[in-house]
Amino acid sequence: MDRELDKINLEMELLKLEKESADVTHKFYLSQRFASLQQFTSHLQDLLREQASLQQRLMKPLCQTNLPIQADLHRYVVEVMKMVVDYIENLEAKINTVRTIPTIDESISNLNNGVVQLLAQVTEVERLSKQVLQRRCQNSSTSINDIIS
Repeated sequence: MDRELDKINLEMELLKLEKESADVTHKFYLSQRFASLQQFTSHLQDLLREQASLQQRLMKPLCQTNLPIQADLHRYVVEVMKMVVDYIENLEAKINTVRTIPTIDESISNLNNGVVQLLAQVTEVERLSKQVLQRRCQNSSTSINDIIS
């Protein structure tokens, strides 16, 4: 009886396992997975057969304007291209800066002349403001004298 009970328990566990994994092990699902796996392996086999021709096609330029670059160097090429684009974007500003270098002396002398003229005008304004203040003081003192007399 113990043997029969163990046998029944084992069959019960097998049935539970089969029930839990029925959707995975069912012939319908297995056949779909098997078909997709076969398709994938046949694709990989085709790639392996054509490996040499694929390498040649990948290294061949598309428009005869590309340089063949090894795959491990592509990252560096991308970085260099970013630097080139930045340089080209700033190239016009750099050229204008270089063009203005010979005229810097002239610009500095013009700036110095402007500062001298500004200082002369400041001294003139100070002189005129002092005259205005002196006349106001004289006018206020004469008006006070007129009021007193």
